[in-house]
Amino acid sequence: MPPPRVNKKPSNEPTTKDNMGTLDDPLKFLDQDYQELKKSCITNKKKFVDDKFPPNSNSIDPKNKLELDLDQIEWLRPSKIVADPQLIVQGVSRFDYSQGSYLGNCWFLASVGALTFQKEVMDQVMPADQSFDKDYAGIFHFRFWRFGKWIDVVIDDKLPTINGELIFVLSKTSNEFWPALLEKAYAKVCGSYADMHAGRVSEALLDFTGGVHVCLELEKPAIDLWSLMDRATKTKALMACGSSQGEKSENILPNGIVQGHAYTVTGVFKVTCQGKPVRLVRVLNPWGRGEWNGAWSDKSSLWNKVSEKERTKCRSLANDGEFWMSMEDFTKNFEDIDICCLRPDFLDNSSKCIWATTCYNGSWESGTAGGCINSKDSFWTNPQFRVKIEELDEECASGQCPENILVSLMQIHEDRYRSLVSNYSIGFNVYLIPPEMKDEKFPAKFFHRRRSVEDSGNFINTRNVMKFFKLEPGEYLIVPSTFHPNECAKFMLSIFTKTESHRRKKKPAMTYV
Repeated sequence: MPPPRVNKKPSNEPTTKDNMGTLDDPLKFLDQDYQELKKSCITNKKKFVDDKFPPNSNSIDPKNKLELDLDQIEWLRPSKIVADPQLIVQGVSRFDYSQGSYLGNCWFLASVGALTFQKEVMDQVMPADQSFDKDYAGIFHFRFWRFGKWIDVVIDDKLPTINGELIFVLSKTSNEFWPALLEKAYAKVCGSYADMHAGRVSEALLDFTGGVHVCLELEKPAIDLWSLMDRATKTKALMACGSSQGEKSENILPNGIVQGHAYTVTGVFKVTCQGKPVRLVRVLNPWGRGEWNGAWSDKSSLWNKVSEKERTKCRSLANDGEFWMSMEDFTKNFEDIDICCLRPDFLDNSSKCIWATTCYNGSWESGTAGGCINSKDSFWTNPQFRVKIEELDEECASGQCPENILVSLMQIHEDRYRSLVSNYSIGFNVYLIPPEMKDEKFPAKFFHRRRSVEDSGNFINTRNVMKFFKLEPGEYLIVPSTFHPNECAKFMLSIFTKTESHRRKKKPAMTYV
């Protein structure tokens, strides 16, 4: 077999430090400039109408997947729905909205619930320079992180209604419109409202933060999960979880949990019940109703066995979709949890340790898309990355979590319509590099004779995969790949490594080979 074509630099180089695509200078989605468009509208005394996401059936459901009677739908500005429209009424809250009945986007709304807890992140997504009062021109904008770049998304404020009522996300305060406008902006990025139907919470969490993402299975968590969640709540993290699929979609179990449904994790708390500590998790159903009815639920008698102070702090009897449950019941009733944070410090909240970050943009192309390790003769042609794991002092190494590296692999497909994106099954393998090996492309025989020391698990057709694990000090090779050879796509590889705080100016020793 001839040697693979070498990727052009900087195809697999670290992401650049220019300001394009940063929060300070986001890319203009579909080349629309918010300030210029708004200025033009004010000058011409006209309200903005978005020709890139027009108020018609193509923006709702171009292929009629939702089985809506599109002829009934009327696009109305908020001022035509209520007399006194406001973007925000008395602050942003997880209780401001509930999921509509026409669109299965609980994954998105569960992420929105998490977003409401973090003002810094919310201000990133929804810039403060807009309202229905001063200089109102029927135009708004939101920001999302997409595949390594921040984008600024412009929308008009015409919203789809039937008989004057919103048909997708619903505001519990009738004149509050930030949830509907945020949903519309994200629908525009996805291609249409129907393109938001079904998804993974990790997708929206990452698009809101551009941060560090960890997904953990709850059946047999390998780490002290509650402590990790506790640290995450204190470090501006967004958390959401998902229940396992049932025989039919969104079946409600006798205990109140909806199967195949996304929920927001809104907090953790430790109470003392009859002299024993109990770890609790608070969860929110994006429907805005429908709650767990087991131990520690709103009407559980267990609340009578804790102090009045703890009961007052935690318990709520409102049927608002939010409830408490024990950590044990949480892990039994939910399948996985996604945690996303602006910075990786929550992974090990120790003053002796910090987490260094390196991101690489790469691609699988003709000659460098070798498939997984099952394809013995071509696997070696995949892009290869070396990373060095430093030896840590005892205090840092024995911190709150033993894991010292997180690897995240995201494939990038830039189709205009989310539902048309066909993700490949992706994953990665990690190999220990013998000290005598030099900086070179590792040939097929290197992989024939060695097993990986870690991998991402089963290859799955999803936008991103990750693994949080421990490696002994040494040098390692990370090989990201698709499952089958010759599957071409761009990808982003992110590496987070634990290091001692006095080394904070150093980046992880990582090279592309």
